[in-house]
Amino acid sequence: MNQVIERQAIATDLMLQASGLNVYYGESHILRDVDLSVPSGQMVCLIGRNGVGKTTLLKTIMGLLKPRTGKILLEEIPITNLSTDRRVKLGIGYVPQGREIIPRVTVKENLLLGLEALPGGRKGNEEIPEEIFELFPVLKTMLSRMGGDLSGGQQQQLAIARALMGKPRLLVLDEPTEGIQPSIILEIEAAVKRIIAATGISVLLVEQHLHFARQADKYYAMQRGGIVASGSTRDLSQEVIQKFLAV
Repeated sequence: MNQVIERQAIATDLMLQASGLNVYYGESHILRDVDLSVPSGQMVCLIGRNGVGKTTLLKTIMGLLKPRTGKILLEEIPITNLSTDRRVKLGIGYVPQGREIIPRVTVKENLLLGLEALPGGRKGNEEIPEEIFELFPVLKTMLSRMGGDLSGGQQQQLAIARALMGKPRLLVLDEPTEGIQPSIILEIEAAVKRIIAATGISVLLVEQHLHFARQADKYYAMQRGGIVASGSTRDLSQEVIQKFLAV
């Protein structure tokens, strides 16, 4: 399939649907028959202890890992066999664990690189929308600083802002609060909620921080590479928390 798939506005209740995913590292079976969906305009949180396959699932959704079986749909468009950059152009923004901002370029340049995710690319655009600074005011005061000079919390805000520069329809966040002080966690949590309310974007979140996880509309719990529980976060009981989050 050589033609470029453009972003399409398709009337569907599901932004993302993954079904029957089986992923291997060599002969090690990591993801086992995973089914997961993200409704349009909602936040879904994936919970589970370290090493159960959460990051592997996100990497598979992004095309960084190829499933041996199963399929992935983005608003009913099959993307299972598309490259990562094609998925990004279709509207998936990804903030990986560890943030991966570029330390030796400025905050402004890090943000502008996010424009490459637009279907037409950057095309010399040097504008940063004011909405970015409304979400993350600290970035406006640091545009000329090197990305590597920011604190961990500021780098996380930069990574999310950079993903938003590409105007994604689905934002995929892998443990955005890891190693961040509590006050910044609350700022990131509030920003993500404002993004959903203002833009109708969908969010798939991997998160260990319980307060943040409870802000989602729905949760999936993973254990040993499979989905073993799911439901509304209103029904996220202490028993489930102890079983899948407590160390």
